[in-house]
Order: sequence, then structure tokens, then C-alpha cells
Amino acid sequence: QVQLVESGGELVQAGGSLRLSCAASGRTFSSSAMGWFRQAPEKEREFVATINWSGGSTYYADSVKGRFTISRDNAKNTMYLQMNSLKPEDTAAYYCAARKRYSGSGSYYAREYEYWGQGTQVTVSS
Repeated sequence: QVQLVESGGELVQAGGSLRLSCAASGRTFSSSAMGWFRQAPEKEREFVATINWSGGSTYYADSVKGRFTISRDNAKNTMYLQMNSLKPEDTAAYYCAARKRYSGSGSYYAREYEYWGQGTQVTVSS
């Protein structure tokens, strides 16, 4: 059974940092692009960042560019999101996602991801 499990979300003050992790199990995701999305209360789910199968190509939403860094360790079947200079508007549930096997290019579009985690809450206080 394929599973993605996020961790690392918590309450943090504005300006602080957090590192989210997404641990995959059930099969290897080394040939799949992965991504992070987030959803704030009463808002649509939005793209945050994506990384290709090798980790050599990354893309970010304009709202997080320069503050967030996506990375992956294929040996550990794990993806990360380092979040620095956090702002109250970053408050949301953060979801990791993975594309199907051999879909190695990153994507902005949620519909192109086959597997999703249950989410981890990030709350940034002002």
C-alpha cells in the first residue's frame, strides 16, 4: 500500500523556520516527481513547490520563492521542504504529493499527482 506521510508542521513565530518531511512507503518514488501544496481555511489548495525525479530541477510559487527550499533523498524515499522567513500568510495545511511511476518532471498542477499525504498543519503567528 502506497503511503505518503508528512511531518514537521507546528506553531512558529513570524520570521522563524520549519522543515517539513514527507516519507513515502509502499514503493520507491525515485522515478516520480514530487511536490508540496498547501490549503488555508476557506481557500483553494495551491501549489508551493515541485521537484523532479533526480532533485536536479525545482520550481516554486512566487509567494515562497527565495524563502522555501524543496529537496529529496531518494535513498530514504523522503522529500523535504525547508521553510525560512515564515509569514502569517504561510499558515495552512501542507500536503506532499507524488506523480505516478516514471512521471519524473515536476508539475504545478494538483491533478497531475497520483498520491497524496494527509497533511501537516503549519501555523505562523504574528
